[in-house]
Amino acid sequence: MPPKLQKLKSNATVRASIVKAMAHPSRLLIMEALMQGEHCVNDLTEMVGCDVTTLSKHLAVMKKAGLLICEKRGLQVFYQIACPCFTEFFRCIDLISSSNNRRLRCAC
Repeated sequence: MPPKLQKLKSNATVRASIVKAMAHPSRLLIMEALMQGEHCVNDLTEMVGCDVTTLSKHLAVMKKAGLLICEKRGLQVFYQIACPCFTEFFRCIDLISSSNNRRLRCAC
């Protein structure tokens, strides 16, 4: 396999793992909440509407994929998005979902 094709496949695998880590409605809600600023686990549990154990599993998947940064402060753990450009990524997804198969003009 040519090195260029091997690199493309490797990049595709990494990208797929990152997208897969977001591919759950609760994880998308977590991302939405964190786009507004950092939140502690208790706040996120209430926002997402799940128990702490379930939320912790979601956060672990997202953190492992490199989507989140966490910081422990006293007894609480605070999370934030690792890359602020996710706001633009979500805007593009929203544009695609509302396009009704029309040709898109992205403002990114």
